[in-house]
Amino acid sequence: MKKIFLLALTAGLVSCGVHQKNVENANPMEYANTITSQELKDHLYVFADDEFEGRDTGEAGQKKAAEYLRAEFINLNIPSPAGVDNYYQIIPTEYFDGKLKASENVLGYIEGSEFPEEFLVITSHYDHVGIDEEGNIYNGADDGGSGPMGVIEIAGAFAEAKRDGYTPKRSILFMLLTGEEKGLLGSKYYTENPVFPLENTVANLNADMIGRIDAEHEGNDNYVYLIGSDKLSTDLHELSENVNSEYMNMDLDYTYNDENDPNRFYYRSDHYNFAKNNIPVIFYFNGVHPDYHQHTDTPEKIEYEALKNRAQLIFLTAWEIANRDERLVVDKAEEIEE
Repeated sequence: MKKIFLLALTAGLVSCGVHQKNVENANPMEYANTITSQELKDHLYVFADDEFEGRDTGEAGQKKAAEYLRAEFINLNIPSPAGVDNYYQIIPTEYFDGKLKASENVLGYIEGSEFPEEFLVITSHYDHVGIDEEGNIYNGADDGGSGPMGVIEIAGAFAEAKRDGYTPKRSILFMLLTGEEKGLLGSKYYTENPVFPLENTVANLNADMIGRIDAEHEGNDNYVYLIGSDKLSTDLHELSENVNSEYMNMDLDYTYNDENDPNRFYYRSDHYNFAKNNIPVIFYFNGVHPDYHQHTDTPEKIEYEALKNRAQLIFLTAWEIANRDERLVVDKAEEIEE
């Protein structure tokens, strides 16, 4: 009888929820510091293990990876958005013209307290290129591994703040995307079949390859390449710069943001499908390295302090976007191609 009473009391306390506090009184750095290099390392050594068979789109290893991500959202008590199948936005094989098996984007969601109808989307792709003909497993620790592990930690930081009563003013959609390696297909599917209206999506922050240090920054784990921040919104670019100055003081490298840069990275990751719809974006990137799309892209080569720094910067930028009084102004809108 005593045990039943205690269970009922616990359920009652949970149902009452945490009293919502004024989020402007929170210290976002306190929650950024819940993102640690050790937790990122623990996640990535699992996610980039041979068990996941290179996470090729539609294949068994990708399904295991999707389940891992879903389990993390459940563990963080971050709900699935209404309208998706238990955290999965299913992409049918027909969408891939039958060339790939059905796959899924993995979505977690925190509803905003003041502007729930406005959405910040934080993305990273979790697929990679599978196994080659010689049996080499392409674990994709940096490419397709570092980004989603960062997003999971960022989601955990927001969940911690919410547990303390600091729910973000705007809603946040955490989305781990499939099919990037096949042509940005997971993000393309989402923007063609959005769970939340694109016109109410205020920004997209996208992380792809954020766990290594390139040759140009050897010995410096406190940098990140930013791409796209000024393409559509002066507001977003200035906000990003101010957040970094106030909290992180990282070296923000805009080399690849140059429209004339031959790599054209702005067009080569999932944020671009949002940018095409005049949604302001920032793409976070560590630069290229010799292990890109090689079976040597393994978790022991990740610089976990650098990965932590970048994930914290993304979290703090997201915090500011989600909690400012006005949504970001799109002052450089481009004509949308039909």
